Amino acid sequence: MHGQLPKGRNAGAFVESAKVTTTPTQLLVIILLIGATTASVLASSGIGDTLLFGVQLSFLVIVGWRLLTIVVSQSPRTAPPSSASWPRYSIVVALHDEAAILPHLIERLSRLDYPHHLLDGYLTLEAHDQATIDAALALKRPEWLHVLVVPPGTPTTKPRALNHALAVAKGEFLTVYDAEDDPDPLQLQEAAARFAAEDDDLVCLQAPLRIRRLYKGYENSPFLDRHFAAEYAALFEITLPAMARMGLPFPLGGTSNHFRISALRALGGWDAWNVTEDADLGFRIWRRGWRLGVLTRPTYETPPGRLLHWLPQRTRWLKGYMQTLLVHTRFASGMGWRGWTAMTLTLGAALASAALHALSVAWIATFFLTALLARQLPVTPWLGLGVLLCGTAAAILTTAIGARRANTPFNAWDMLAAPAYWSLLSLAFAHALIRLIAEPHRWDKTAHKPDVAPQDFPSINEPLVADSGRAAA
Repeated sequence: MHGQLPKGRNAGAFVESAKVTTTPTQLLVIILLIGATTASVLASSGIGDTLLFGVQLSFLVIVGWRLLTIVVSQSPRTAPPSSASWPRYSIVVALHDEAAILPHLIERLSRLDYPHHLLDGYLTLEAHDQATIDAALALKRPEWLHVLVVPPGTPTTKPRALNHALAVAKGEFLTVYDAEDDPDPLQLQEAAARFAAEDDDLVCLQAPLRIRRLYKGYENSPFLDRHFAAEYAALFEITLPAMARMGLPFPLGGTSNHFRISALRALGGWDAWNVTEDADLGFRIWRRGWRLGVLTRPTYETPPGRLLHWLPQRTRWLKGYMQTLLVHTRFASGMGWRGWTAMTLTLGAALASAALHALSVAWIATFFLTALLARQLPVTPWLGLGVLLCGTAAAILTTAIGARRANTPFNAWDMLAAPAYWSLLSLAFAHALIRLIAEPHRWDKTAHKPDVAPQDFPSINEPLVADSGRAAA
């Protein structure tokens, strides 16, 4: 199923998969650009100044974009649940080493307020993951929730497991959840009502993902947890609703996407080689001339926790963004200027910001430290300083408003500490770039622990199988 090309496209003309990291042409262009830029800067300081001015201007555009998304991003109208007969709905959860969290997942899926005789659910498990298979078969499950084992093969990734479930799903619509998800019980009803109210060009709806931790445990990290939650709030409460209202494509979240299953199959499902298959799929939907939208009923997730778990997840996100950009810049048809603009302002801006955050913080710190030691201000690059301050203010404003909408804590101390969190994104960017070159298809899996009261945790923690990630070897 994976690898089916859109209509009218020659399979030999374009590799539409992250299985190929760069084509020879892309690699040549990258080398020439780096070489030409380096040589030009070394040959003339004026060229370096011009390039710096261009970078500063680009970040001013991002500042304006963030302010625009705040204005545009209002809560979309929620279609009231229809009294007509509901369509059949498939639910897919791809699991890997998740024996400990399975009881909580099944309990949460059982709370979905949708006619159970119309549900068609799959716990999609890897053939070698016997611990999770045994746990799933031993647990009491709703009659509509089946255990589906993916045959051995490569790559051993979430999107490959999803494609296997897509092949057998019986619903008119399909949604994807993760092991730690706690979806709003009415989310399926809202999605079905929205699809019924729209034309067939609307093929995907993204529910907002909200980060929360109900119980403190030894894995939590207050600093990372709060900023991770606020980062999600800015994305899912501000950026994506604004882009949906403007009719632009956007990168999907890794969970709580709702699809017309016919359209998903026409696209060939997910790219099994892309470690952010969700981001890639959002733009593939756009290339086919279809639309994406957002829902209001959220899905709650727990944060990764300590740096040991946070860093691999952010590394995978950024590596997948790089893969997606490389795949979608191989040909132009189907994107249009609006598609390219959307991709630049989401994936491109995220990568550029992550790459420069730590450098920007270090530059500001050096500037003020020099002034303090010399007891006078050095020559002040007012434009650069102004761009940094405007960018920081816009990012904090977007995050604060998103956090308020998501009911996520984000106070004055969090605002002051935000640059430190952003600097960690630069560390993740460096890891992602190295991993893209050395291990482009390795899936850094986030370890999920049950979000339960401390006294209940030890009794269900034992079955958890530690894993550093899925490898697509």
